[in-house]
Amino acid sequence: MVDIKCENKTISDIIFQLRKEKNLTYANLEEFTGVSLPTIHKIESGVTKRPEFKTVKAIATAFPDFYKEIMECYITIENRIDTLYEVLQDVVSYEEHISLVPKVALRLLENPNCETEESLKRLYDFTERVDDPSLRLEIYKLIVRYSRQHGTTTFVAKGLLQKYLIERSDLKRLEQTFQSGLEIIHYTDFLSDEEKVTYFFRIGLHAHNTKKYRECIEFCGNGMVLEKNESELKARAHLSMINSYSALKNYDKVEELLDVFEKYEYDFVNEAAKHTRAITKARKGEYEIAVPLLEENLRMFSPQSRLYIVDELFEIYLKIDNLDACSKLLERENEIMNTYPDDPNVCRAKGKYYRHKGHYQLTIGVIDEGVKSYASSLQYLNKINAFEEKDACMREFFYCLTKNSIILNKELMDIIYIMAYNVND
Repeated sequence: MVDIKCENKTISDIIFQLRKEKNLTYANLEEFTGVSLPTIHKIESGVTKRPEFKTVKAIATAFPDFYKEIMECYITIENRIDTLYEVLQDVVSYEEHISLVPKVALRLLENPNCETEESLKRLYDFTERVDDPSLRLEIYKLIVRYSRQHGTTTFVAKGLLQKYLIERSDLKRLEQTFQSGLEIIHYTDFLSDEEKVTYFFRIGLHAHNTKKYRECIEFCGNGMVLEKNESELKARAHLSMINSYSALKNYDKVEELLDVFEKYEYDFVNEAAKHTRAITKARKGEYEIAVPLLEENLRMFSPQSRLYIVDELFEIYLKIDNLDACSKLLERENEIMNTYPDDPNVCRAKGKYYRHKGHYQLTIGVIDEGVKSYASSLQYLNKINAFEEKDACMREFFYCLTKNSIILNKELMDIIYIMAYNVND
C-alpha cells in the first residue's frame, strides 16, 4: 500500500500515487470519481493547486481508505472559511472519520481570515447543530482549550457548560462529572442569565442524584433567584430541593416548599406532591397516616410513579412485619418494573426494590431467590456507582442471613461476590 501522509505531500502527489498503485488511467479515475479527466490531470500536474472541495470530496469518497489523508492535506491548503465549514460538515457525517473533526475545527479557529472571538462564536454555533453528542463533546473540548490559550473567557465558560451538559448523562461517572461541573462556578459571570439558570438547575439535580443534598439546595436556590418564569426544569429543581430537605430530615421545610411546589402546572406535580407528603409522614414514623396515603397513591397514580410508592410501602411493611402485604406488592412486579427507562433515580429505586424483595424472600425462607434479588439490587446500583447504597445493601443482606440463621453455599455466595465487587457487568 502506498504510504500516504500529508507531511510534505500535496493532493497531486496522492492522486499520482493512488493511480500508480491501482494501475488506473485518467479515464479510469474519471469513471470512479465522476471528476472530469482534464480536472484530474490539472490537479495531478500541479496546475490546480487548490481544487474545489466538491472535487476533492469526490476523489476521497472513491478511495475511502485514503479519505482521511486526502482531507488532512486539503485543509492545509484551504483558507476559505465557508469551504472549511463544508469540510467540517462532511467529516461529522462519518463516524469512521471522527478523528478529523478536531483537526478541521482547529484549522477554522486558526484561520487568519477571521478574528479569534468571531471564529469561536461561529464554531460554537455550528457545534450546537451537530447531532452526535460524542462529536459535539470533542468540539466543545477544543473550544475550551483554544479559548484558554487565547484568553477568550466567555467561550471557556460556554464551552465548559456545554461539555458538562453532555458528560453528566454518563451514569457510570456521575461523581466525576459532578466534580468537573463545579469548575463552571468560576465562570458564571461570563454566562447569560439563561445559561446560568440552566447550569444551576442542572448541577443542582446532579447534586441530588449524587446525594449531595446541601449542594443541591444551594445550586437550585441560586437558579430560583434568577429564573423569573415558570418552566418544567424549574419545577423539577424545586422538587429536588424538597427531596433534599427530606433526606436531611428537615420536614418543616419540606412541607413549606410543598405548598409552593403544588402551584406549578405540570403533569408530574400533583402526584409528586401527594407522594412527598405521604413519604414525609412515613419518615416521621406516622405509619397509620402514611400507609393509607401511599396505598391510595398506588391505586390512583400513573405507572411512572408506582415504583417509588412501592419502595416506600415495602420498607414500611418490612418494618412492621406485614409479610402478607409484601407478598401482594410482589404480585404487581411485572406491571411496575417494566415501565421505566434507566436513569440515576430509577436505578436507585430499582436497587431499593430488589433489596426489599430479597429481604422478604430470605425472611420467608426462599433462599435462592432472595440471593438473586440482592444480586439484582447490586446490579442496578453498579450502573450508577452508588457505593453507599451498595454498602447498605450488603449490610442488610448479611443481617438477614444472620437473623434467619441462613448459611449459603459457595455458588450463592459467588453470585453476591460478583455483583458486590462489580467483577462481571
